[in-house]
Amino acid sequence: MPVAPQEVPVYETLNRLGIPFERFEHPPVATVEEAQQYDDLHEGGHCKNFFLRDKKGVQHFLVILLAGTEVDLSNLAKNLKCGHLSFASHERLFKYLGLLPGSVGPFGLINDHFHVVRVIIDRALLLEEKVGFHPNVNTATVVVKVSDLQDFLKDCGNEVEVRDFD
Repeated sequence: MPVAPQEVPVYETLNRLGIPFERFEHPPVATVEEAQQYDDLHEGGHCKNFFLRDKKGVQHFLVILLAGTEVDLSNLAKNLKCGHLSFASHERLFKYLGLLPGSVGPFGLINDHFHVVRVIIDRALLLEEKVGFHPNVNTATVVVKVSDLQDFLKDCGNEVEVRDFD
């Protein structure tokens, strides 16, 4: 399967940063449940990502978790002191991360040129050696070391906060 145009900036950024990665192709998957059938595709943590907004639509959050982690949005909103959280619309997802539904992940941050999206990452994910994410399309997964993911996030320039979700 050829590389989709949306993937190219991801690989250019990873190469520029000297971050080694593995790319695995698979049929389109839009949910964690759909992706579970490909769990044996790669080693490392399988992740899920939420793109959320506050009630006023002023703050936006990319929440990055291990696939099996449960999230109580009410508790998260209280912890973030932002009132109420809900899933952002498809339009907001595209506006802020340049992504379509089903392809949400940290690599979309390369499209957030004004660094307005706050990244919330689960501390448990940081205990993994490697993790996999969609490279801005849901027909592939890119696996990187967690330490390299942290370097990628730092390069993006967004505010990153580590939280315990257990």
